[in-house]
Amino acid sequence: MKKDRKSKKELNKLPARELQQAILRIFKANPGKNFSASHLIDVLQIGNNRDSVRYALEQLEITGQLKPIKQATYVSASAKPDPNARSKNKPPVVSYQKTDIPENAPAELKGTRGGGYEGKVDMTKSGAGYIVCEGLESDVFVHASKLGGALNSDIVKVRVFPSDGRKRRLEGEVTQVLTRATDHFIGVFRKKSKYAVIYPDNETVPEILIEFDDIKEANDGEKVVVRVTKWLSRANKRLVGVVTSVLGQPGTSDIEMKSILISNGFNIEFPEDVLAEADKIKDNIDKEVSKRRDFRGTTTFTIDPHDAKDFDDALSYKVLENGNTEIGVHIADVAHYILPDTALDKEAYLRSTSVYLVDRVCPMLPERLSNELCSLRPNEDKLTFSAVFEFDETHKIVNKWFGRTIIHSNRRYSYEEAQAILESGEGDFADELIKLNIIALDLRKKRMKDGSINFETDEVRFKLDENGVPIEVYVKERKDAHLLIEDFMLLANRSVAEFMAKKDTTAEVPYVYRVHDLPNMDKLQEFSLFAKELGVKMNLDTPEKIAKSLNDMVKKTEKDETLKLLMPIAIRTMAKAAYSTNNIGHYGLAFEYYSHFTSPIRRYSDVLAHRVLFENLTKTVRFDKELFEMRCKHISSQERKAADAERQSIKYKQVEYMKNHINETFDGVISGMLERGVFVEIKGIMAEGLVGFDKMFEPFEVESNRLRARGQRTGKVLKMGDAVRVRIISADLEKRQIEMILEE
Repeated sequence: MKKDRKSKKELNKLPARELQQAILRIFKANPGKNFSASHLIDVLQIGNNRDSVRYALEQLEITGQLKPIKQATYVSASAKPDPNARSKNKPPVVSYQKTDIPENAPAELKGTRGGGYEGKVDMTKSGAGYIVCEGLESDVFVHASKLGGALNSDIVKVRVFPSDGRKRRLEGEVTQVLTRATDHFIGVFRKKSKYAVIYPDNETVPEILIEFDDIKEANDGEKVVVRVTKWLSRANKRLVGVVTSVLGQPGTSDIEMKSILISNGFNIEFPEDVLAEADKIKDNIDKEVSKRRDFRGTTTFTIDPHDAKDFDDALSYKVLENGNTEIGVHIADVAHYILPDTALDKEAYLRSTSVYLVDRVCPMLPERLSNELCSLRPNEDKLTFSAVFEFDETHKIVNKWFGRTIIHSNRRYSYEEAQAILESGEGDFADELIKLNIIALDLRKKRMKDGSINFETDEVRFKLDENGVPIEVYVKERKDAHLLIEDFMLLANRSVAEFMAKKDTTAEVPYVYRVHDLPNMDKLQEFSLFAKELGVKMNLDTPEKIAKSLNDMVKKTEKDETLKLLMPIAIRTMAKAAYSTNNIGHYGLAFEYYSHFTSPIRRYSDVLAHRVLFENLTKTVRFDKELFEMRCKHISSQERKAADAERQSIKYKQVEYMKNHINETFDGVISGMLERGVFVEIKGIMAEGLVGFDKMFEPFEVESNRLRARGQRTGKVLKMGDAVRVRIISADLEKRQIEMILEE
């Protein structure tokens, strides 16, 4: 008797790495046999969709473990070819030396193309590096002398070679630098007798030599931006560059914020040709009216932060003749103004995102577009790309429409203004706002019921004086007005992704999806042990139960603030969300289809999404998937750099704030442990500092799990999550470190 097949919901979805390993096991057990994505789903009895399995197959092809054959099927790379098969275009056979791959290499490396991999450089302070390669569970260690001039975050080709037999780690050497992460660096200018030298802020970057003709009036000791013109190589023993801008004397908040941006690869100024192109763009709304659906007579408004200048989304509200409610999610039509392959388009792609530091924004688009032409300012006609939804009386969506539109925003709300209306029931368009909030609440409930994870972590905000120095620190409150906007943006993003995914059932139409893989089980197991120590139990049996456990944990943090330290650790166990043409779904949101469509002023992914969607509204147009996938990787990389820059700016401002509170005491919670001390996070400020054991009343020994430290004389125990009171003794802006002592 055949076993009953499980429904798709009952089948387990495998994370990307586990999926690749499961696929490899099938191929190894069936040498010479070919499999397609659909066939593998049946054999493995998994809940992953075809896109995710195809993506896994492509990655295994890239790493040389599988090879493609006809009709989208694959065979093991080690399978012997059919001697009777002939091909006029048969490629030459390439052989590799056995010594290219170490005997102690992990199984997934053996059988690859000579151990040659592409990967990203993760440099250490010692100058050595680890090459992070897709398809390898362990990173490849490269000694400083074998980095071949590569710097941190560069994309390189690495050759793997045998280690001395005593080490299990993979070791290798960089054979080629494929892509430089950046050619601009920031550092301190020093003038010598015959030339000048830049000492970069980034310790992993060597000194940069500057000829006197290229110093641009920089003075000794000033911070400057330098562009590298000659990289390290056999011919060049030192980096050589030219000064592109002089920032001034180091130490000021303004210069440090600029340094953060430049060090993370973001230009603080737009090239002249980009600005010139932006200035030439005309506001041609009158010519567009006849080509678009007109919403100017429909009640429309925006809700944004009080200090926002670029309004890229608006909501419209209308009661239809049949009694249903029509809600429009209107997004700035950036793609109308920025045409492919123009200087503006290339610069926007290069940046890929706006970067939001504490005291400034480094925009993706020039101000002419971001704050003027594209911004959905009130009482102005604006061009938009919209997702329009018709809801019945039970709040079920009965109709969807996508297309280019024109709107006229009646009102601009700050989140605080909208929230006051929701709470009081009085104010401009109060009825519309309240009805929108009721529908948003139903959307949210359904999403949470379907398994969406509520990753609401506290966000710190600053009140600054006229010099940009923080005078107040507080935690941002997320209320209904914030969530209302979020829910309708999620609906629009999800809906356009589903439309594109189902556009053609016979063949894929490549699109830019926002994907989120299943969590790393090893990290989750480790986290669950930690959470258990704090009284929180996790069920890791299925992805659905994991999501429920995490949501239960969030609810507990509302009653016990000390548990909030679990949230950032839990997030680190999750896969990183990214952009891809291969739709594997979004685990965190519990969406099978998801994209980014709603913020094209600040995200290039959304500009691409608009272009593809528009072309496919009335016909089917397939863009180059390989090109789009390459762009997705670049955009994802830029997004991570922007997040790093934002975190660094927050850390700087936290330390700057604490610098004015030396010798003051604060309540905090123990948030981490090292051999030399414990980290304490200050309540309400979220600044983290170190309390060294050398400044305590007795020596302490940290347990191996780093959850407790025990006093060696009294046996006093300090444990993660303990509430403590600390006194600030130093705040080092250069190192961005806060030092504290415990107050008994």
